[in-house]
Amino acid sequence: MKLYNTLSRKIEEFVPINSPYVGLYACGVTVYDYVHLGHLRKYTMDDVLIRVLRHAGYQVEFVQNITDVGHLASDADTGEDKLEKGAKKYGQTVWDIAKKFEDYFFYSMDLMNNLRPDVSCRATEHIKEQLQMVLELEKKGFTYEIKGDGIYFDTSKLPDYGKLARLKLDQQKEGVRVETKGKRNPSDFALWKFERENENRAMSWPSPWAEKRFPGWHIECSAMSMKYLGESFDIHTGGIDHIPVHHTNEIAQAEAATGKKPFVKHWVHHNFLRVNSEKMSKSLGNFFTIDDVLERGFEPMALRLLFLMTHYRSEMNFTWEALEGAQKAYDKLITHISNLKDTAQSSKIDQLSVEALRLQNEFCEAMDNDLATPESLATMWEVVEAKNLEPAEKLQLLFDFDQVLGLDLEEAGMRKKEEDEVKLTSEVQELLDQRQAAREARDYELADSLRSQIEVLGFSIEDHKKQQIISAVPRGVRR
Repeated sequence: MKLYNTLSRKIEEFVPINSPYVGLYACGVTVYDYVHLGHLRKYTMDDVLIRVLRHAGYQVEFVQNITDVGHLASDADTGEDKLEKGAKKYGQTVWDIAKKFEDYFFYSMDLMNNLRPDVSCRATEHIKEQLQMVLELEKKGFTYEIKGDGIYFDTSKLPDYGKLARLKLDQQKEGVRVETKGKRNPSDFALWKFERENENRAMSWPSPWAEKRFPGWHIECSAMSMKYLGESFDIHTGGIDHIPVHHTNEIAQAEAATGKKPFVKHWVHHNFLRVNSEKMSKSLGNFFTIDDVLERGFEPMALRLLFLMTHYRSEMNFTWEALEGAQKAYDKLITHISNLKDTAQSSKIDQLSVEALRLQNEFCEAMDNDLATPESLATMWEVVEAKNLEPAEKLQLLFDFDQVLGLDLEEAGMRKKEEDEVKLTSEVQELLDQRQAAREARDYELADSLRSQIEVLGFSIEDHKKQQIISAVPRGVRR
């Protein structure tokens, strides 16, 4: 399997540190507001990566954080804590806000059919681990204190600081990331913040430096990932916006604390999602959540299919028209699977044909080549349209593909079949019986006429030797 590694800027052969075990840490959500479609895309593509690894036989330990404290509004370690900001916006306590939006996050993930993490770790429940790491960095001489502000990491003490983002510290201009007076270097970042006078934070803990303080944003991910996955692990994922600051700082503090042990072997970053070619923003009226998708009558799996149509490292543009197209494609796929179920039962197979094996290998090669989901979907549709595959082969291939695509094909196909059986009225059944009699009598003109009558009622028919397979026509396809 090959993956693009942000650290090397190359597509590399993925070789775990301790195969078949794979430690994977995914930067989670800051629970101060609703997760939106941009978040959903990132976490869905994380899910595809995890599914591909497990399908290949790796034992993946999936760890994901919940940021419920310390994420300030500015990357320069200034501004309001986002949890405090969310509490004011919604008129609730920070603890209630954290619970509310954590629940909404998992509600959204479940609807998208994303696998739950093996470990979901909240920053507020790992204060001790974060504090221990800061104390270790202080002992090793990597920190300094800015009075009344906090404990900072001195990036000049680490010669390779910024290697992930290819930063050149000697070229950084004063003021680019400096909003805090007293910083020694523009790139220095907060490990621990002190509560300001009259700030009256709801979340604060005692420390050796101040009675009321709270962790910086970056320290949580290093401390928690290392607690659950060890000082060096295989994969760390996040958005491309995390490369220059958050992930750069994670590497710095982790490797400084462990004596320059490599923190993460492979960095995987997802590109942005835009809406109608614009950045998502509530002020522009294009900030959408999973509930907006449901309210417009679309299925979450249609949204998942839409995400899979764009490679994770490419910027994606979301439109409702594109989602409508994905919904029609998903309906067609589920209808095809529902139609296959009856015929597949009468065509059991002992082994896949040469053509089926070719398509299976083609699909796996695409997914193993840096998660090439657009190419893998093309192979899936080739299976759907194939005329020389047995129905049982088609189902076996599609269900195997779905172990990594996560489109819920088997369950959705079963639901569709049950719905179609309920919709099959006595009128349609009578027309079907008449058509079957016409076929047996070789009265094909009458059979064609009856087919037309059945189609007007919203059903399609596939003829298989002595069988007629009927199904409801997908939305938007009827004439």
